Order: sequence, then structure tokens, then C-alpha cells
Amino acid sequence: MTATEPQRVVRIGAGAGYSGDRIEPALELAERGKLDYLVFECLAERTIAIAQQARSKDPELGYDPLLEARMRAVLPAAARNGVRIVSNMGAANPLAAARRTAQIARELGLGNLKIAAVTGDDVLDVVRAGDFHFVESGEAVSVYKDRLISANAYLGASGIVDALAAGAQIVLTGRVADPSLFVAPLVHEFGWRMDDWPMLGQATVIGHLLECAGQITGGYFADPGFKDVPNLARLGFPIAEVGQDGTVVITKLTQSGGLVTEATCKEQLLYEIHDPRRYLQPDVVADFSQVRVEQQAPDRVRITGGSGAERTGTLKVSVAYFDGFIGEGQISYGGPGALARARLALDIVRERLALTGVQTRELRFDLIGVNALHGDTVAAAYGEPYEVRARVAGRTASLAEAVRIGNEVETLYTNGPAGGGGVTKSAREVVAVQSVLLPREHATPAFSLVEV
Repeated sequence: MTATEPQRVVRIGAGAGYSGDRIEPALELAERGKLDYLVFECLAERTIAIAQQARSKDPELGYDPLLEARMRAVLPAAARNGVRIVSNMGAANPLAAARRTAQIARELGLGNLKIAAVTGDDVLDVVRAGDFHFVESGEAVSVYKDRLISANAYLGASGIVDALAAGAQIVLTGRVADPSLFVAPLVHEFGWRMDDWPMLGQATVIGHLLECAGQITGGYFADPGFKDVPNLARLGFPIAEVGQDGTVVITKLTQSGGLVTEATCKEQLLYEIHDPRRYLQPDVVADFSQVRVEQQAPDRVRITGGSGAERTGTLKVSVAYFDGFIGEGQISYGGPGALARARLALDIVRERLALTGVQTRELRFDLIGVNALHGDTVAAAYGEPYEVRARVAGRTASLAEAVRIGNEVETLYTNGPAGGGGVTKSAREVVAVQSVLLPREHATPAFSLVEV
């Protein structure tokens, strides 16, 4: 490239920020975004544990439940416009996700597609057999051995890069670090080395900005009267225009709702960041401390300055396990004296649970709209509400005990204060998540190709 030549730009769109995200903004990007890549980030810590449970019941399940709906929506436009798709919708079963996507493509009459499944993140056998301790609690994982559901390492970009180099137009992964889904296309397109730490740090900045989709275009930003965002019902998802040097402009489709400003970008940059100088990722230890954010034009923000240092020798592993049951009941009171009646309702249930011998490990009594979020101290500073919802929730060792908690709340209909209504009750198994650190040689990414 000479000094007068414009540098090449790769356009990456964010198609989802979580498993249940809207589908229409991704379709808009596939149709009109002039994209090179469309990336769907759909995997959370508990999401993959739930997916592992689904796979245990049916070996052809375990991928994202919206995979089919998303692929049916975007594949025709993506194939027509040459947009490659990268996603962690493979969840606990990337191979099954790839096979199902190939089937959908055939049903849509789309041929000559290569679909890759990236595997290697499932390290349950390694964790089960090893001497590991949870980062959060310090407990030995072996204590939970019989209750373990899943253990998935946060892989980096390399498996996706290899799949793209093999010609895959669609890459479906399991547990990959969120920014790495975006780092991989840039490494592939620009030929960046996997030990170019400053460039990988800037690429991680880009991935972090995009990974939550509509958050950076105003979705998680809006606060009426303080931070107004136009047309949120038609919120558009972001596009990154990335140059060879890693410089990026964040933008969106002109006709879509939302906005891209310095403020939306800065809020997303800080999202879930602990130490901005050492943001630990599987590809790099990223440094966000010198990032510069500059508004170039309406809905166009230029971001530079990300850097990084050599990656660590370990990978974070998300370990899920069964942790008992939760029973819950809720009931509403309204009108004069609503708060006093709701407090009496909680007192009754508290005494009833003790009288009937319901065994709990944890028990909460909340007044939603009064003290459920900030406690009684803050609540005391405000006037009495005209309506309030009482909630009782407890953790138990058995499903039968959990059911009894909601049942006691329900009996307030005819045995409690006047005017209670709208009771809901539930009992469910608890899936808890903690982390361990695994030497990275125990998690080796690989990919398999499925052709349509």
C-alpha cells in the first residue's frame, strides 16, 4: 500500500449480544450492511450449562435454541451478499449445530456453503480428573464431583482463524471468549500474527465494543431525560469498519434506531472491565488504558489506542454444577395500607415455614418496589408506596421442599391479609457456576467442515 492508497477496510456487524436477542437487526445488517462478517455472540456461563443438559437428553441438541430461526432469517441474504457468519451458537454441541445449519441451507436452496464447527472447549473430563480449586470460593472441585454438569474453557481466536483459512463461510463454536469471535476475522483478513500483542489488544477492544450488540447503539445506555435515545423499538446493531492498522470506526445503518456517540462507546468500553490495563483474554492481556474515542460524524465514532501484552499460560474454565433447588412465591397488595399488609404477609409466611418445618439453606423475604434491591435503609427515605409485591424465595436440598415455599405464599389468598392477588409460584433446580484456571495445553481447538 502506498501513501496515497486508502487502506483496506473490513466491515463486521454484531448480530446478537445474548442468546435471546432480537433477530430483525441482524437481518438488516445482512441485507444492507455491506458486511464482510456478521458475528452472533449468544453464550453466557449458565447458557452453556443448560445446553449441556439438553445435549445429555438428546445428542443432536445442545446448541442455541434460536439457531434455526436466526439461520433461516439471515442465510439467504448472507449468501447473496457474501457475508461470512461467525457465532458461538454451537454452545455445547457445535457439530450438531453445523449439521443443522447445513440442513437449513439445503432446505433454503443454498448450495456450495462450507460450515465449520470449532471444538475443544469441553474439558469436563480433565477438570473432573484433576486437582483443581474454584477461583471464587477456593473450594476443591472434587467436593462437587458428583454434581458437575459441564466445564468449558474459554478458547481464543485460533480455531476460528483456522476454519476461515480453510474456506468456511459459517463458523460455529462452543465456548470462545466473546471478543475472540471478532478478533478471528480480523486476524484472518489482515494476516496479523497471533503473537502481535499490541494489535491483538486493539482487536480485543473492537470485539469488546461489539460483543453486546445493541448496547453500544444506545440499548443499555438510554435513560429518559438524561440520555435520550431515538427509536429504541427499531434499535440498530453496530458495524465496525476496521483498517489494517486496527483503527476502527463504530457506526450503524442510517435508517435504524438508536445512536452511536462517544458516550455510548465509552460506557460499553467500561462494561465488565476490572483492570483496564490487564484485561485477561485467551488471545492477549489487553490494555484499554490508552484508548481514545473521537466522534467523527453523526453515528460515527473512531476508536484507537488499544494495546496488549503476552497472553497468560492458563485459560479460564466455566464449571457448572447442580446446587439444590429454589422455591419462590409472590403476591401483590395495593391501595391504602398496602405496605403494612405486605409486611404482615411476609411475617405470616415466615412463621408458617418455621411451623411446618420447611428446611432451607437460604431464605429471602422481599418487598418488591420497596426494599428488594437496596434494602430497608434506603427504602426508609422514601414515602409509602400505593402498591407492593411480596416475594419469598428459599434454597432447599429437594424439589419437594422448594414447592412448599410457593404453596405457603399461595395460601395467603384466603388465610392472609386483605386484598392479596396475582400469586405466582415456582420451584426449579439451581445450576451454579464457578471458575477454575486450566493450563492452556489441556484445551486444544480443532475444527470440522460440513459442506452443503
